[in-house]
Amino acid sequence: MRFLRCPLCGRPLTAVDTGTARALRCPRGHSFDLARQGYVNLLAGRAPHTGDSPEMVDARVEFLGAGHYDMISAALAEAAATTMGSTTRTGAPTGSTDGAYPGLVVDAGAGTGWHLAAVLDAVPDTVGLALDVSKPALRRAARAHPRAAAALCDTWAGLPLADASTALLLNVFAPRNGPEFRRVLRPDGALLVVTPANDHLAELVDRLDLLRVDPTKSDRVAGSLAGEFDLVHRSRHTHPMRLHRREVATLVGMGPSAWHVDGARLAARIEALPEPVTVTASVELGHYRPR
Repeated sequence: MRFLRCPLCGRPLTAVDTGTARALRCPRGHSFDLARQGYVNLLAGRAPHTGDSPEMVDARVEFLGAGHYDMISAALAEAAATTMGSTTRTGAPTGSTDGAYPGLVVDAGAGTGWHLAAVLDAVPDTVGLALDVSKPALRRAARAHPRAAAALCDTWAGLPLADASTALLLNVFAPRNGPEFRRVLRPDGALLVVTPANDHLAELVDRLDLLRVDPTKSDRVAGSLAGEFDLVHRSRHTHPMRLHRREVATLVGMGPSAWHVDGARLAARIEALPEPVTVTASVELGHYRPR
């Protein structure tokens, strides 16, 4: 609560309970419902899209639960522990009057909160906030970790957070709003960005006619953030996965090819794959500091 701000006027939010409903409300009377599943709707207007469906979220939970992307969680957790060190209680949101604050970890485009939970385990003196546009995903994210909360939010429209409130911001395979990321990060904060490497899922690209990762993607991401951030370090993380066809379908559905490949044709190609099939997960982790 102490870090959140009204997405309409930027004022602090407080919890209210009318007896029939719970909500967050700002001094100007803007009110935002708390869903019974645990997340708060902090959209300033209508979302541009609804994000992952319940079926997609269930499939992703199963995929992540099988450990296929644990190397991403581990890389983020290690980077977070190294980056945050003993600075997690030094900052407080602009305009706050309270004393010491725990460090805030925000995952922009968090999905079910899987990676956020791993980071919170690695840096115990923190609280977490999962931001996403998918209600089914946020129902999971609200329960992802005892120190995590979840909010419905369109990152392109702005983040419902106080200036300089965030110690660490995660961005995994999700859109990046550089100016907003810079605004909410503390001067000593950090941004961790995970993007696919050019050989990510290479074994499936030709077989399934998937979109290829631009070889210059990491440089383009760094360039898009250059006005607000400096790249401190970049590392590559690779892991072989043995996937069944159902998992391959889930994996493809988690990426941009899901929107560009004919569904029937894709299903036929997946059905023709050997089972299991070995697929390489290859990502790059960029560590950025605000300018």
